[in-house]
Amino acid sequence: MSRRVQLPVLTNSSRHAAPSAAHDSYEKKEKCGVVGVWGADHAARLTYLAMYAQQHRGQESAGIAVSDGEQLRGVTGMGLVPEIIDPDVLEDLQAHAGDSRMGGAIGHNRYATAGGSLACNAQPLLTAYVGGQVALGHNGNLINAELLRHHFEQAGHLFQTTSDTEVIIHLLASPLQQKSPDPLAAALRHLQGAFSLVFLFPDRIEAARDPWGWRPLVLGMLPGGGHIVASETVALDVVGATLVREIEPGEIVTISARGIESRRFAGVETPAAHCVFEHVYFANPASNVFGQNVQAAREALGARLAKEAPVAADFVMPMPDSGRSAAAGYAQASGLAYREGIVPNRYVGRTFIKPTQTERIAAVRLKLNVIADIVRGKRVVVVDDSIVRGTTTKAKMDQIRQAGAKEIHLRISCPPIRHPCYFGVDFATRDQLIAHGKSIEDVRKFLGVDSLHYLSLEGMLACMNRPAKSYCTACYTGDYRLDPEKPVIGEVMENEQLKMFG
Repeated sequence: MSRRVQLPVLTNSSRHAAPSAAHDSYEKKEKCGVVGVWGADHAARLTYLAMYAQQHRGQESAGIAVSDGEQLRGVTGMGLVPEIIDPDVLEDLQAHAGDSRMGGAIGHNRYATAGGSLACNAQPLLTAYVGGQVALGHNGNLINAELLRHHFEQAGHLFQTTSDTEVIIHLLASPLQQKSPDPLAAALRHLQGAFSLVFLFPDRIEAARDPWGWRPLVLGMLPGGGHIVASETVALDVVGATLVREIEPGEIVTISARGIESRRFAGVETPAAHCVFEHVYFANPASNVFGQNVQAAREALGARLAKEAPVAADFVMPMPDSGRSAAAGYAQASGLAYREGIVPNRYVGRTFIKPTQTERIAAVRLKLNVIADIVRGKRVVVVDDSIVRGTTTKAKMDQIRQAGAKEIHLRISCPPIRHPCYFGVDFATRDQLIAHGKSIEDVRKFLGVDSLHYLSLEGMLACMNRPAKSYCTACYTGDYRLDPEKPVIGEVMENEQLKMFG
């Protein structure tokens, strides 16, 4: 039976779960998922359900912070949502939030990019500062976080985490921002990078999105009253909420007893940089992201790929699970049969990844079981969403070949990933990316397939429902909207002011 956790008032309670077998050590990871509920009965329970729906956005840590209208409490820990927020913990959280419409809750699912996978970095971060209590959840990555942190540490500030998110709290608490008529807006203007944020204060939720709109964030209305904000619309669906709209880039939305209020902390002139990889891989197929259904977008990517790279074959099969939607689109557009030739083992995770080459190969075979009776002697088109380092893909192709496939034609529903991401995706470093500095023929030979084709950049963008210039494609092109090598912080405050505050 789970142990009841005593929830503190000013800081998070921290819980640890054993490494989950469901947590797959994949080559690419989204940063996080956020959710906030205000003005509804059972706010903690609704937040829990919404986090569960966004589990795919972060599987390393999870947490919930709640308000009863006067005080905040929270629980965070390492593991999946149900491992950290067990029934007893959820009962305690809900008891603090109460069934009053004067309170609310925020939740967070985390994958680590900045700061590492550590218990101290689990979110929501919950603390007290000069303005009172605040809890914060962040999806994205700040390219000027190290510069900001150094600035504060030079003035004597102590940090409790290694996460880039904590600098936002220090900014909010700084004297210069506190002198502003809108301290939150003033703090956000110093941030560079990707950030979709949910702040929980005792009397309200504040939700904000960076001026470039890198990561999704939506606003919904709950049945019977109250509102929800979340990274994806699938979180709204699970709690029966109705989508109101996206939170706009550069906007802060306040949810309180007064209802919904909106203000801008940045102008509308900043060109959008929506992460196209949300559609390629990250988001749930049931979600609408950047105003477009993810499943439909992935099917369109596959259909376009079939037109760009046709091949004579016996059937199309997906690389589970991320290649399924694109494979369906490829099969329909090509007229080839669609077959499931690989069955994933959902009970194998990173705890099975061993240091020796023999054990690593065994781990891949445990994760993906190729059905030899289907692929033997056949010319197969294998569709996957992307290739990052290439080592996992090579192991998969070897497994299909060993099962007796006559020909393997690999089709990828996005362009080659040749550059790292600095805005919320945990890709490999540049020298670890298989496509960096190599031709497609070089990659084909390494993977051991009969043919390899990636979707063109133009073809990918043609499948999106917004203008091509609205999307960030830096991982393919190296064209970054912000220079990650030259971050700036603006005039956060003078050193003497920092010393006085520190």
